[in-house]
Amino acid sequence: MTTTRSPVGSGAAPPGSPPADERLLADSLHEPERFSGLFDRYAPVVHGYLSRRVGALADDLLSETFLQAFRGREGYDPARGPVRAWLFGIATNLVRRHARDEERRYRALGRAAAALDPTANEFGTSTDSRVDAQALRADLADVLAGLAQPDRDVLLLWAYLQLPYSEIAAALDVPVGTVRSRLHRARGVVRTHLGPRWLTSEESA
Repeated sequence: MTTTRSPVGSGAAPPGSPPADERLLADSLHEPERFSGLFDRYAPVVHGYLSRRVGALADDLLSETFLQAFRGREGYDPARGPVRAWLFGIATNLVRRHARDEERRYRALGRAAAALDPTANEFGTSTDSRVDAQALRADLADVLAGLAQPDRDVLLLWAYLQLPYSEIAAALDVPVGTVRSRLHRARGVVRTHLGPRWLTSEESA
């Protein structure tokens, strides 16, 4: 199966280290300070993910993500997925509480990208290239704003964090088949609106 990630951009999660992560989490039950190891490892990419989705709210939601994780660490079940998927699931659930803020942010980004002056010569980039890039950013932001929340969650966990289907399923507490169908639907919507600018290949068995 060949799949190329999208122009949503990448803030790929650090490679998972399930045994080490699970050990830190287990140790933190008796030595709470050990939890800081998970924060140090995952806070930057969780913050990047939150920033992409809710902008200025990211700082508050990052704190809430790790506070919830710390308080709920005793209930973590490794059979349901790795620690990083658990953390991204908490973060995504918090984003859902701010769905309207997220949608407004994407629409504002779309308007801002469309209003940028494409004639400014940055880094020697051609005017045509800058116009195309700005149009793509504006249109993509509008499409993301219009996606159904469950489809947007899956698309961004896949395209931005580059999580495998199994971890997206664990993060969202849904079957892998549901992840596949939501991603297929979301990518279809994006391709319909962006056409050949949506640089991704079809999945093939």
